[in-house]
Amino acid sequence: MDYITIIVRTVFIYFIILFILRFMGKREIGQLSLLDFVVSIMIAELAVISIEDVNVPMMNTIVPILMLSLIQIVFAYVSLKSEKVRDLVDGEPSVLINEGKIDEGEMRKQRYNFDDLLVQLRQKNISNLSDVEFAILEPSGKLSVIEKKDHLQQNVPKMPLPLILDGRVQHDHLKRIDQTPLWLRQEMRKLGYRDIKKISYCSLKGDHSFYVDLMDEK
Repeated sequence: MDYITIIVRTVFIYFIILFILRFMGKREIGQLSLLDFVVSIMIAELAVISIEDVNVPMMNTIVPILMLSLIQIVFAYVSLKSEKVRDLVDGEPSVLINEGKIDEGEMRKQRYNFDDLLVQLRQKNISNLSDVEFAILEPSGKLSVIEKKDHLQQNVPKMPLPLILDGRVQHDHLKRIDQTPLWLRQEMRKLGYRDIKKISYCSLKGDHSFYVDLMDEK
């Protein structure tokens, strides 16, 4: 076996993968999207083939690796512009506990059982389900938890839902707070925001005031 060839291939593939992963962003492994995860596995498999089999020309594995990285970069860029593509690639968060009520239907849909729920709650030092106001299963598989607070006022949104994302009204979130798009547009006009499309993020805070972030001017 040509150990020199293996060493050279290993070093070369290492720097190629390091260069590619730099373009995949700085998210933690547990926060990778499904696309990131699949691309990472395929790149790893191709790298192993290139290192193990010295009879395979390196271009036979480098070209697929570069194509996979290009696909990931293109999808990442498109997902920044399109909410539908972002939901397709990254998925949507699922509310498993809503205002203290467990949503068994959503748990079945996500193939998520009570043991999974209790384990993740214990990891967050929560021993009683009754202490949980909201539990959201994120696209990464992590569980975000908002505990109940006795001092919370009535009719105040306990979970700050985005009402506007990337210039688009989030109709489902408005329904959760029993409001309409017309009400939201009127409230934005009162604050001086006449064009919804120029708002990158808007949410309703606990004191009924709005947090609004405008899109960067290009």
